[in-house]
Amino acid sequence: MNVVSEEGILNLGRQVLIEEADEVRALADRLGEPFVKAVKLLLSCKGRVVVSGIGKSGHIARKIAATLASTGTPAFFVHAAEAAHGDLGMITKEDVVIAISYSGTSSELLAIIPTVIREGAPVISITGSDDNTLAREANVNLNIHVTREACPLNLAPTSSTTATLAMGDALAIACLDAKGFGPEDFARSHPGGALGRRLLIHVSDLMRQGDQMPVVLENASVMDAVKEITKKRIGMTAIVDSDNKVKGIFTEGDLRRLIEKVGDIRSVPIAEVMTANPTTVAPSALAAEAAKILTSTLRNQLLVVDEADHLIGALHVHDLMTAKVI
Repeated sequence: MNVVSEEGILNLGRQVLIEEADEVRALADRLGEPFVKAVKLLLSCKGRVVVSGIGKSGHIARKIAATLASTGTPAFFVHAAEAAHGDLGMITKEDVVIAISYSGTSSELLAIIPTVIREGAPVISITGSDDNTLAREANVNLNIHVTREACPLNLAPTSSTTATLAMGDALAIACLDAKGFGPEDFARSHPGGALGRRLLIHVSDLMRQGDQMPVVLENASVMDAVKEITKKRIGMTAIVDSDNKVKGIFTEGDLRRLIEKVGDIRSVPIAEVMTANPTTVAPSALAAEAAKILTSTLRNQLLVVDEADHLIGALHVHDLMTAKVI
């Protein structure tokens, strides 16, 4: 390990901050018609804004989605790799997709963009140039090119991720202003200035119950599960025993992977292909806690159980969004 002086550490830290600030300042100078077009697309969105990326861009995408959602533009993050295995079904023609890849060549994103386009959802790309595959496929491309990364090796995404994050903030605040999102709106979703709303809502307030809850018995077939998933429309079904205790979960993503693997699924028992011992949450838990579980497990649904593991409800990420928990 190289011996570095305290002065050297401070100088390098200052250099990183200065270089990243310079890149963001240069980005502001280049802002033009594509930015206006992107904001208009977001303002005309009748569904939700879906932000997607992979790797470091995925982390930035998640934050941009959170910023949009908290400033009056309903949005959520979809992991690009998970989208190709079922989560793509969450995107509709009423949505707008923000696809982030500095190179514009991320295979995981490019694999889902044709399906998004066929669905009819407009695509806003955020890339490092105007001449790349993703930019050419998008309705509008926001070019966040940086001259170099703040990393001394010019390798680690630093200036580029900062520029992407700043662009996301610019989009969110432009939409906030255009919608007239004011202090009263902010107070409703952040009571007391401390995100109080997230501390007041419990899972029991939002969970789906009764006829809205997808469930099949453990002796059911995959086809029975498919019918239940289709009927209840939250992308999954719970599997329970005769005592209503949770034994597993089966999602649309599981179904797609199963079809790829075995082809004819009509005779397959659900007990053989379900995800056993799924992650669950108690009805008394805070909705914010449920949101954290969904984020950490990269899932969109949670089963709600009592102390004896009896199924009493189901929760979808959309339920949390509707309640403005995320």
